[in-house]
Amino acid sequence: MSLTATLEQYQSQVDRALDARLPAADSDPVGLHSAMCYAVLGPGKRVRPVLVYATGQALGTALEDLDACAVAVELIHAYSLIHDDLPAMDDDDLRRGRPTCHKQFDEATAILAGDALQALAFGVIATGAAHVTADRRVDMLRELAQASGSEGMAGGQAMDLAAVGRALSLAELEKMHMHKTGALIRASVRLGYLASDIDDREIADRLDQYARCVGLAFQVHDDILDVEGDTAVIGKPQGSDIDRNKPTYPNILGMAQAKQTAQDLCDEALSSLEPLGIAADTLRQLAAYIVNRDR
Repeated sequence: MSLTATLEQYQSQVDRALDARLPAADSDPVGLHSAMCYAVLGPGKRVRPVLVYATGQALGTALEDLDACAVAVELIHAYSLIHDDLPAMDDDDLRRGRPTCHKQFDEATAILAGDALQALAFGVIATGAAHVTADRRVDMLRELAQASGSEGMAGGQAMDLAAVGRALSLAELEKMHMHKTGALIRASVRLGYLASDIDDREIADRLDQYARCVGLAFQVHDDILDVEGDTAVIGKPQGSDIDRNKPTYPNILGMAQAKQTAQDLCDEALSSLEPLGIAADTLRQLAAYIVNRDR
């Protein structure tokens, strides 16, 4: 299958799984449930669940056995976007080409929707990964918690807020993005591994190296799109990071070197997959897609 066909298959798979696990938008409390569905079921690349599926399938796991982990990472991602967009955070009006959750509803509802999505994510893994052992499910929950909390995504957002208007070193910028964006991407790959019946330290380490590189490359390319992207395509205002005086890779390295950094990370990600052979071809294609996408 082409990467386009594979992405469509995985995106359709997770969309069905999300729809099945989210509360109905017309069930009480209607405002909260409508906001949850609005934030999750709208247009999106579904990169994190796609990585869950691609990793699990590379290790011989059936798609349906990966649904719980794929749903969980997308719910966490959606919750983080709701909160990141709030006036107290990035104060964005547009997300994925639509009004942000607090603009479509209100700030209080948006906060509660994010809270509820985070709780739902952990419930989905606790009850939905029945094909693996209880110990493995605990590992999944631990992985998602670490990626979401102060040592992961939330910590990265705190670093991001503290960095506005400051001149960061390249090492500080990388640390911030490894937490804010990279942690959940690494968790997506790790969850795909944990959902399999493989227990191989070398494979786990190789996949983690792949995920680390892909996660950072994703953010470097996001910084590039903030400068060169089209608002109508990327779904948020072009130049918004520059307008907020946020440190970015193009700002620190220059555009040419930022693009080279993204490509170098992609190349490193590809080399880490060598032991997996052709089974990891979709993961290879995804690495290239991440540094060449237009949104």
